[in-house]
Amino acid sequence: MRRLPPLSSLRAFEAAARHGSFKQAADELAVTPTAISHQIRSLEAHAGQALFERSARKVSLTPVGAQFHSVLRRGFDAFEAAFEDILKTKPRAQVAISATNAFTARWLVPRVARFRNLQPAIDLRLHASDETVDLEAHSIDMAVRYGVGPYPGFCSEPMFADEYAPLANPALGIKSLEDLQHVPLIHFEWKKKHPLNPSWAHWFETTGSPPPPNLGHLRFNDESHAIQAAVAGQGVALLSLPLVADELAAGHLRSPFGPMLDGFTYHLVTRQDRSTHPNVQAVVDWLRSEAASIKAARPRFHTGA
Repeated sequence: MRRLPPLSSLRAFEAAARHGSFKQAADELAVTPTAISHQIRSLEAHAGQALFERSARKVSLTPVGAQFHSVLRRGFDAFEAAFEDILKTKPRAQVAISATNAFTARWLVPRVARFRNLQPAIDLRLHASDETVDLEAHSIDMAVRYGVGPYPGFCSEPMFADEYAPLANPALGIKSLEDLQHVPLIHFEWKKKHPLNPSWAHWFETTGSPPPPNLGHLRFNDESHAIQAAVAGQGVALLSLPLVADELAAGHLRSPFGPMLDGFTYHLVTRQDRSTHPNVQAVVDWLRSEAASIKAARPRFHTGA
């Protein structure tokens, strides 16, 4: 425990010593001269000796008071300078977005640099989870939800629809359905079971052809890992076209043939109490722009190439 007198008495003493007047100190601190006199007498009681010499017309510091004021003034000056530095250092604006692990890693992260160029004063906090997150409890402003909606209690709007197609590394030379007899099919587990989840079983049902018999399978519990396996040429995967747009554009993956399967829709969901905040609105506008630029329509199939 520091053995210090009350701050109010120190402030009163410092002001009175600086002005050489109890009245001027009272005016500065918006109190009465009597209050200043009371605070200084309390300080002198703590010190066990007088800090001011009083006369009918003026007050002046005793030698001990002058010595104490010199130290106290430097301390107050240091406090003032430190507080000025705090006022100049304002916390950066931050907007938090929640999305699935795959969407965060494959779609949001590659676009963060573009947002930083547009809005350098706003930081993004990306919260990746495959579970439905309580936005308010986790101090999250908005989320990208994958499903059919609606999302009551939130400001919600569709971003873009998802589509799935067979994708493979061009080095595998996949050109026709018959080629699927010779390569593993890559699967990933959907975190939420739904009868309309795109799957190889649905895809083969759409083609009217049975799945290849006695074929090896490669299974992952995460969509991002299935994408990496397909890029590495470890088999053919049924993947989300928006999430592999960069790999398709770079030629690391190609879609040798259809058909495509419809996925669900990505929805932008914003907390109602945060939807009108300028920083949140700036992120919403950016996400709308990025979603509008998605070229997730039917890819160029390479059958017979």
